[in-house]
Amino acid sequence: MANVALEKLKNGELSLGIVLRQARSVETAKIMEAAGFDWLFLDLEHNSMSIETASEMSIAALNSGIASLVRVPEFQYSMATRALDGGAQGIIMPHVDNAAQAREVVRQLRYPPVGRRSISSVQVHVDFRPLPVGELTRELDKNFLVAIMIETMEGVENCEEIAAVEGIDVIMIGANDLCLDLGIPGDVMNRRTVEAFERVAAACKRSGRYAGLGGVRTPEDLNVYFKMGYRFILAANDVTLLIDSGRRRTQALRALI
Repeated sequence: MANVALEKLKNGELSLGIVLRQARSVETAKIMEAAGFDWLFLDLEHNSMSIETASEMSIAALNSGIASLVRVPEFQYSMATRALDGGAQGIIMPHVDNAAQAREVVRQLRYPPVGRRSISSVQVHVDFRPLPVGELTRELDKNFLVAIMIETMEGVENCEEIAAVEGIDVIMIGANDLCLDLGIPGDVMNRRTVEAFERVAAACKRSGRYAGLGGVRTPEDLNVYFKMGYRFILAANDVTLLIDSGRRRTQALRALI
């Protein structure tokens, strides 16, 4: 049940994810792995995907060379643990503004002694093999990725304390919401945005967390943040990929006539 997204980070490599909002078939995991992505971002916050669909796609991703990570709506822990029990290899929790909220994320999503999550003794991650409960929880926790999203300046101001919370793997900036909070919608390279990214990257480095981001599109802009140490990257989304690819194809063909 190796978690490819986590392994890439531990090796110092880029860990590249794709947001899935409309692609919902179980074949999607293998398609995106073939395209070079390391993890699926199954978004239950900003679309109508059900927990059942997310679980089916997560199970399809297991042992397919790609990890499935689920973003749940803000602090909906019962949905998060159901997604994990259903086959996901990690949770991305949005809208974390302070260390108290980050500690609660860990408390709800990690098994004892770090957290308080309850255990289902039959788990798809280990192919339903009967394992001693202690061994099972250690194996699962070792391979689950817990990421929190900072999406406001309040979160940026508190990033040192947030990064110090044990049990968090990734601190991820949601660039679009951060820019909205700053009053500069979409300006991901504004000086204030860049400074916020620098603060979070420095906090991650000091506390041994991985720095991640979503909402930055162009390779040129992303490279600025790569140089700061950002490695957990939302690289694309399914809708934009389809539109961009479709437009290139139709424009190329129409240009021939």
